[in-house]
Amino acid sequence: MIREELIVQQQACVGVIGLGYVGLPLAIAFAQSGFPVVGFDIDASKIETLKRKRSYISYIPHEEVESLQTQQKFSATSDCKVLADMDAILICVPTPLSERKEPDLRFVENTTRTVSRHLQKGQLVVLESTTYPGTTEELLLPILEESGLCCSLATASGATGSAANDFYLAYSPERVDPGRKELKLREICKIVAGVNPESTRLAKLLYEQVFAHVLAVSSTRVAEMTKLLENIYRSVNIALVNELKLLCQRMGIDIWEVIAAAATKPYGFTPFYPGPGLGGHCIPIDPFYLSWKAKEYDFTARFIELAGEVNTAMPYHVVEAITSALNRCWKSLHGARILLLGVAYKKDIDDTRESPGLKIIQLLQERGAKVDYNDPYIPRLPKTRRYDFSYLSSVPIAGDALAQYDCVVIATDHSDYDYEGIVQKAQLIVDTRNATGHVRRGREKVVRC
Repeated sequence: MIREELIVQQQACVGVIGLGYVGLPLAIAFAQSGFPVVGFDIDASKIETLKRKRSYISYIPHEEVESLQTQQKFSATSDCKVLADMDAILICVPTPLSERKEPDLRFVENTTRTVSRHLQKGQLVVLESTTYPGTTEELLLPILEESGLCCSLATASGATGSAANDFYLAYSPERVDPGRKELKLREICKIVAGVNPESTRLAKLLYEQVFAHVLAVSSTRVAEMTKLLENIYRSVNIALVNELKLLCQRMGIDIWEVIAAAATKPYGFTPFYPGPGLGGHCIPIDPFYLSWKAKEYDFTARFIELAGEVNTAMPYHVVEAITSALNRCWKSLHGARILLLGVAYKKDIDDTRESPGLKIIQLLQERGAKVDYNDPYIPRLPKTRRYDFSYLSSVPIAGDALAQYDCVVIATDHSDYDYEGIVQKAQLIVDTRNATGHVRRGREKVVRC
């Protein structure tokens, strides 16, 4: 068993697999707490950047990476043989959807097989990737036991088998909110659960050295469902307000004024805001993990699927609004010059994962528009699993640049933008975020959608 004193004294070696928006902040949090941390990733460019003591995530300063490496608390590698030297291994790899909106667990499965090949007695393995209930027990445990080592699965009563645990397995869902500055990662309550009581105890002890609050729940399935509930709650409420936005537009009612008025109620109402569609790795994807799993129980998760339909349709609505706005100016979308302001999935970050802005670009190009974008956080668009706009780079918007476009679309409401100046200089604005709500001069050029 991993020695408890190593955990309490922050001397246990922690390996973090997957150094993206979840894994890198987690690795840094453990290293800043005093643990020796090794980060693993198959992306050679990430490893090279970290070895140069630089960060590739905008809200993680270079100084943090440099300081931890100087103190020899953090290193990065693609050599998986080093996994054998770790006391705890935290898996933070992507869990995307297939084209048919079914779970794609190949990254989790491949990573677990790699861990299994190097698994040692006494190691603690924790999955942090968001997934459907049952993944830790049904997928990870059998693969890890292919190593010849065993980990007893708790029964419904909470008891475990008679066999001793050769290794320990737990699930702890990531709760990262990229770009949020007022709440630090270590201040967010950490949910943990093991496949048996000893795994739960060790995982809780480990995370307690880093996080201010740790809550152990009764099973990995409960922990897995907890993360899905959090994101389904947001998905359904965003879908509701997106649908109400469309209704309010037909009725001539300002949905933003309605939300602001409703938000004055001190109980029973939480404001959610409409937009061009869902983005980020969690909300557009996670609900479908549960709706897929529900079919195994002959259950149709109708709220989840309906919310998915509404939110998926929003980029199409934006393109229709652009087309209509251009028509009122006696212009056609085909051949029009369109500028998207912001392609990150939310304000003030450099993350384009599942960004509705990318879908809007695709739809506009398919309809013959000439599309450029500007984003102060994203100088060049990265290639993603669904889109390849790597030939596009952020264009300058200083001077009279905005006036050269037939329509400017505010897709992401970055704080860096001067919205009054944008309204003054652009010929036509389609605002999907109510970013120009405070602007009075030139409002006749603004279409909110």
